[in-house]
Amino acid sequence: MTPGVVGQAVGLFAVTNVDDILVLALFFAQGAGHARTTRNILLGQYLGFAAILVVAVAAAFGATFLPEWAVPYLGLLPLALGIRSAVRAWRHRDETEEERTAGQTAPQTLEVAAVTFANGGDNIGVYVPVLATAGIGGMSVYAAVFLVLVAVWVAAGRYFATRPTIAKALSRWGHVLLPVVLIGIGLLILVEGGAFGL
Repeated sequence: MTPGVVGQAVGLFAVTNVDDILVLALFFAQGAGHARTTRNILLGQYLGFAAILVVAVAAAFGATFLPEWAVPYLGLLPLALGIRSAVRAWRHRDETEEERTAGQTAPQTLEVAAVTFANGGDNIGVYVPVLATAGIGGMSVYAAVFLVLVAVWVAAGRYFATRPTIAKALSRWGHVLLPVVLIGIGLLILVEGGAFGL
């Protein structure tokens, strides 16, 4: 395992997943006080990222599970989840912060996985040429580093969500920010990918 390849893998992961930290912090804020929050988010992040990695590795070997035209439509997943969160926030708009917090549930594993996969759909296009030229050994290093960094990203999201100032802001505004961020991610994926001729 050469340090150069490890460094490249760390850099590639960081650059392509920097936006995930905000989404993870919002998920942690949503599930504050629930016992299964960390487990659900960690499992969901691993499921979603593993799916990204499987598709990228398969595409690097020449198989395509997702046709290129379908990738932009992954934006429909966070868009739908964002709209659902927005509707939920609207229904509870008159509640106090304490009532709203008491009514929140831990993020669901598959919900986190869907957002992770959809948000990382554009990463596949970046990962494929890198993995294709890395060879089997290099591909294994990239995959191992990426999977270790998923846990680091989850820990960073949790860290930011639990800083007193950030936690207070997320507690107060997280129910608004989460749908806005998810809808924004969904629209960005759709628009940048050229879905619907946009």
